[in-house]
Amino acid sequence: MMQTRNLLGEFLKSRRERLQPADVGISGGYGRRRTPGLRREEVAEIANVSTTWYTWLEQGRDVAASREVMENIARALLLSPDEKLHIMRLAGFGDLPDWSAPAAVPKLEPGLQKIIDQLRYPAILVNRRTEIMAWNRQAPRLLYDFLEDPVMGRNMVWSIFMNPYLQERVLNWEEFAAYSAAILRAYNGQSKGDPWYEAFAQKLSEESAEFAALWDSHDVREKQVQPFVLNHPDLGPLSFEINTFAHINGNEDLHCCVYSPLAGTGTEEKLDLDAQKTP
Repeated sequence: MMQTRNLLGEFLKSRRERLQPADVGISGGYGRRRTPGLRREEVAEIANVSTTWYTWLEQGRDVAASREVMENIARALLLSPDEKLHIMRLAGFGDLPDWSAPAAVPKLEPGLQKIIDQLRYPAILVNRRTEIMAWNRQAPRLLYDFLEDPVMGRNMVWSIFMNPYLQERVLNWEEFAAYSAAILRAYNGQSKGDPWYEAFAQKLSEESAEFAALWDSHDVREKQVQPFVLNHPDLGPLSFEINTFAHINGNEDLHCCVYSPLAGTGTEEKLDLDAQKTP
């Protein structure tokens, strides 16, 4: 519970500091500013709560907040729908699974592998730690060869920041990297009691300055259709959109990502021609 309160406080502080008084209709404010962003008293006033109470909330102290108050804070901080969902979960108004025990490797039903094997395009089964649990033949051949590194290579977030092939070949790398870090941030907030996320983020931050900056931004995103554009060494530019199907067979820790060709880019035609040549 303490970890969740701290996550909430850190996130609120990061959203407050990114706003300027003019963003919320404040002119002049509370005198000269020595630090960026809104002041706590300004957020408290807009949200109609006491400054002391809001300060305690940012500090991660054990204070009770109603749904109405958290919605007021979300409006005061101009949160996006994904960001509002994030703080509501952290405040206790959402379903947060308790993964305080060490995570076990989920057992995949044999039928799931058969299903993704039948798909024409790259498909992977991934857990909430972004670890690849299963894949079809097209995935390592068309995306990147994560089988070369059976440990860290099978973690999608680690690979996007640390795999030189992806850094060079993913044409929308900056967009996809920001999206990946924000998804991991959201998973961290949803997974109370699981110390893996902070340990993983610290390790990757030490290796990648790009990830460290994105992680420190506290941006969060929910899964959505995401473009993925890859300059394949043999097939040239391939444009996919990633569609995600969550809670596979009731398993909250598992989701399926299907890389479908983006219409009008010639990707489908390239893959169809390549499939005819591939034994």
